Amino acid sequence: MLTWPDYAVLLVAIAVLLAIGGAFTRRQHDTVDFFLARRRVPWWAAALSFLATEISAVTIISVPATAYRENLEYLQFFVGSSLAKVAVAFLFIPAFYRHDVTTIYEFLEHRFGRATQVTGSIFFFVTRLAGSGVRLTVPAIAVALLMGWPLVPTIALFIVVSIVYIALGGVTAVVWTNVFQALVFLVAGVLTLGFALSRVDGGLAAVVEMAGAAGRLNIVNWGPSPSDPHFWRRILTEPNIVWVAVLNGVVGSTAAFGTDHDLMQRLLTVETRRQSQRTLLLTIIGTFVTLVLYLGLGVAIYTFYAQHPGLPVSRPDEILPHFVRELMPAVLRGLMLSAIVLASIDSPLGSLAASFVTDIYRPLLVRRRSESHYLSVSRVSVVVFGVILGLLAYGFSFFDQFLWLVFKIAGVPFGSLLGVFLLGLLTRRRIADAANVVAMIAMAAFNFVLLVLSEKKMLGAVSRAVGWADAPDSIAWSWLVILGTIGTVVLALALSAFARPRSAPA
Repeated sequence: MLTWPDYAVLLVAIAVLLAIGGAFTRRQHDTVDFFLARRRVPWWAAALSFLATEISAVTIISVPATAYRENLEYLQFFVGSSLAKVAVAFLFIPAFYRHDVTTIYEFLEHRFGRATQVTGSIFFFVTRLAGSGVRLTVPAIAVALLMGWPLVPTIALFIVVSIVYIALGGVTAVVWTNVFQALVFLVAGVLTLGFALSRVDGGLAAVVEMAGAAGRLNIVNWGPSPSDPHFWRRILTEPNIVWVAVLNGVVGSTAAFGTDHDLMQRLLTVETRRQSQRTLLLTIIGTFVTLVLYLGLGVAIYTFYAQHPGLPVSRPDEILPHFVRELMPAVLRGLMLSAIVLASIDSPLGSLAASFVTDIYRPLLVRRRSESHYLSVSRVSVVVFGVILGLLAYGFSFFDQFLWLVFKIAGVPFGSLLGVFLLGLLTRRRIADAANVVAMIAMAAFNFVLLVLSEKKMLGAVSRAVGWADAPDSIAWSWLVILGTIGTVVLALALSAFARPRSAPA
């Protein structure tokens, strides 16, 4: 159980977090300070901030759980994700700096019109609130388990701390607290992995032998051959087949990194386009190190419990906090607890407030007010979004397999967002504003229905009713973004043909 040294480590970590937020309070004079930090953040700090936001507590807890329960095939998705970062660095970032945007949805207004911008921003609200709700649920459950607290007060504590430091220091505080968070979860991961290996009889060699024999070290899933009679069924239902995982890593991560302002906001805080590109490309190394670290931790914990079958074991999604609570020594246990807590406190409240004020409140609701007014509204927005996030986190606590839940939620609207951004970046046509909006909404609705039918195992019955005899009962979440992207592009182009096209601005 936790001891006073563990609580002391946690209290120090939270105090540092709040101190960083307070230190930047007086530097917030307008929304440029609050949302962009005047683009004065060092590129290496922005890289660590991006890493901390990309990783989150879902990675710290659910990635070891995935390795413990399944294997290392999640690394296939990383390959596609890395290729996506290269694409975002050289396709998306130059356009955002060329238009000098505060939020990336302003780019949509420049290319298409206000309706596309607002729709993109609203889709971001839905995607980010839902995804971050899951990201908050995971560590809240872990911390509640570690500390013996009820879940609701635990979620409330995380939300209050997030609101305080973000409302005080804006994105500058977010970036520098992210730097602190990234360092903590990397150091804690290394020390925890070392401790887990020390508790395995035979050390690393035993992990390789036992986990390998159990299939926990499998990385590549080659899937069926094209001659397999169930080839298409398996392709549509198994997201870990290597080329499917890489393809979906490319498409899904391009949507996540290029169209989600919570991640892109960090990349816009550096001074130049080249620094922003360097920042994103550097995170490929950081993400790989983190994934290997926490996947290895899951494999080591699996081996330990395989050698000690008499010990009580929690459900897979709680295996890391269970191991930390039951077996790790004081101080080290507090450090791992702090890593989980800090990763959960990193929230999207700043980027949500930025999108609301920049894309909706300032241009549509209240125009031509002072910067102090918009700064005050930004801080109030942080509070409101914080409350909504807390309510969503509690609702998601009734689900399991959180890592895949995040992807399923993102899969519904991300295709619509990626489709409209690709239209803006890869075409010169001025697609009709209304055509974009209809296409985005239609494909998000289509993906939502597809996901519901898939989760209820009803997709096969519907497909067979229209003539597909060998249809699967469900479809892998990873296809949602691909279908949404293609559908949005095709539908927007088709609908825009009914409007008089205009040339895109230079």
